[in-house]
Amino acid sequence: MSVPSSRLRRASALAVVPVAVLAAGALVWQSSTAAFTATTRNAGNSWSTGQVVLTDDDAGRAGFTEANLVPGETGQRCIVVTSGSNVAGEVRAYMENLSTSAQGLENYIEFQVERGTGGSFESCDGFEPVPGALPPASLVDLVANNYDYATGGAAWETTGTPGESMTYRGTWTFDTTGLTQQQVDALQGAQVSVDLVWELQSDEAPTT
Repeated sequence: MSVPSSRLRRASALAVVPVAVLAAGALVWQSSTAAFTATTRNAGNSWSTGQVVLTDDDAGRAGFTEANLVPGETGQRCIVVTSGSNVAGEVRAYMENLSTSAQGLENYIEFQVERGTGGSFESCDGFEPVPGALPPASLVDLVANNYDYATGGAAWETTGTPGESMTYRGTWTFDTTGLTQQQVDALQGAQVSVDLVWELQSDEAPTT
């Protein structure tokens, strides 16, 4: 194997020098082109959702537990619905879970839901209605037509201030108008039950 001459070794060593010089020059150029900098910060940004809360003053008791009814009898009960929400929305009333015996009593209990001020679950004394009641109708018609939030009525606009409330009054009548005596007698021992529901939904954000 041949050995490089001393002249060739010196030439190779000299060839490395320009590369080293170029690299050093690049470092100097990079440092000489650094710019002035400054920053400002808006820290701690966060997002949290609002909440809708709805309660009433029934203390877990049914508003109507009427027994031994006779034709023409009537009655009423109030309930105070309170919003604990921190966002604006709308409360609507509707009915669901109708359960009845075979006689069809649901066709002859006429019911109306009004909203207003005053009164409580214990007594409707002082209740003052405001416009926007659900028209009186039989239980079967109310469940057929006012069965969820979209079809609910007696609407109440909330502002998003926790603690605002509205009183609702339900009035019922056992109405057998137009029935024959035989048809009236067929309603003896009949039963019907239904849930009254108040639902609050928050307002949608405006579109832009």
